[in-house]
Amino acid sequence: MALTALALNCTLKPEGESSTDRMIGLIAEALAKHGVALTETIRVAALDVKPGVTSDEGAGDAWPAIREKIVAADILIVGTPVWMGQMSSIAKRVCERLDAFLSETDDQGRTPAYGKVVLAGIVGNEDGAHHIAATLFQALNDVGFTVPAAAATYWVGEAMQKVDFKDLPKVPDVIADTAKMAAANAAHLAGLLAAGRYPGGR
Repeated sequence: MALTALALNCTLKPEGESSTDRMIGLIAEALAKHGVALTETIRVAALDVKPGVTSDEGAGDAWPAIREKIVAADILIVGTPVWMGQMSSIAKRVCERLDAFLSETDDQGRTPAYGKVVLAGIVGNEDGAHHIAATLFQALNDVGFTVPAAAATYWVGEAMQKVDFKDLPKVPDVIADTAKMAAANAAHLAGLLAAGRYPGGR
């Protein structure tokens, strides 16, 4: 069975070149070597994703269409820059909207995220990658996503400098190797979960 991935680019920029896009591309390229197709990268800042914690916040809300694509994918890639040591406000909004899954369980208590794997791609020019991975994975695991081993690929440049990940002439070997490991683990885990669902607890 073919596996698919969906990426959410949580850059603050609604358009234009993004280091987060480059990181997502690196992860997607590594996933492709394991037969996982990236169906789409959604630039969340370009859409009107309303604040809230339900799956539909009313007229004009772009989230319901994004939610449908998340539910259809086997792997979710969340890409975020580091701002003030934190994930972007866009990434936080994604987490807040996914909170709705907690009230959308099936008869076995499983949320729509059960059986789905999450990866993170993080880029920035300051510390914060480990903090972001910890808070992002905790939040998404709470709503049912499964976190594979070595699930975060990140690049953090020299503090207070102007070189961005997108500007590097070559991806550092250690970053490329980390993306390959994350992709291999995610594809393996997604295949296992596709073949056998979590049983639930009811």
